[in-house]
Amino acid sequence: MSVKKRDPLTGHETTGHEWDGITELNTRVPRAIWWAVGISHVWALIYWVLMPAWPLVTTYTKGLLGYDDQARVESQVVAANSERAAWTRALATLPAEEIRSDSVLMAHVERTAPALYGDNCAGCHGRDAAGGPGFPSLVDDAWLWGGDADTIMETLRVGINAPHLESRWAQMLAFGETGILTRPQIRTVVDYVQSLSGLETEAAAERLAEGETIFAENCASCHDENAQGIQELGAPDLTDDFWIYGGDDASMFTTINLGRQGWMPAWDERLTLADRMALTLYIQNLGAEKTE
Repeated sequence: MSVKKRDPLTGHETTGHEWDGITELNTRVPRAIWWAVGISHVWALIYWVLMPAWPLVTTYTKGLLGYDDQARVESQVVAANSERAAWTRALATLPAEEIRSDSVLMAHVERTAPALYGDNCAGCHGRDAAGGPGFPSLVDDAWLWGGDADTIMETLRVGINAPHLESRWAQMLAFGETGILTRPQIRTVVDYVQSLSGLETEAAAERLAEGETIFAENCASCHDENAQGIQELGAPDLTDDFWIYGGDDASMFTTINLGRQGWMPAWDERLTLADRMALTLYIQNLGAEKTE
């Protein structure tokens, strides 16, 4: 019977393998590891018996404890919907000012509306609701259709130039493309409109007078004689400093020459009445904070 070599320092047997003068020890697995392996196997067996574990042909083993993740989640959803139903019913039925005066309801609005806005509105109007080229700001005082709660709710419901049967409709004519105005006439009326909104213009008084005549004959029917817009038509005020497509020479020329037709989806079937009310109050609050 051969006697295996032992390491003189540790006393452990060696495997007989040696690399670059380093001898491999044949050490035993620590007892703590065996205990851990044994306990984990015992625990696995206990878990298989107590909890749902093994798939069968059409079902699975239920376990002695009868624990069911799906049933637990479903009960949590039912409880959450029950708690949510109380305040969403209030948002869907109460007037905006009454909701605004209720601190509990407004707490729900402040908690849920930012996510609603981020998921559905921020893509066009921006995270800060300040809009951008082609998309109106929601935090200024320039509302195409009106900024009161009822009007905002209706705009959210039916959209603008949307497929909804009751959609709001608004379109800026392409005065140049259709031959209604010549290019020089367009440039003249641009100078006139810029003068109304306080933008700097070097146009002479005679040119501004000519622009006023062109405006009266072609633009006043939508933007009103005083150029302050007609909200029933969705026609913007041209005397303020808020511009959807830009108030510079090139942008205004393009607007008058080629026309504009903005679009907003109808949220009637995509957002509940309570969601639209929460968004309305949230947007109004953003505008109020902006002007403070």
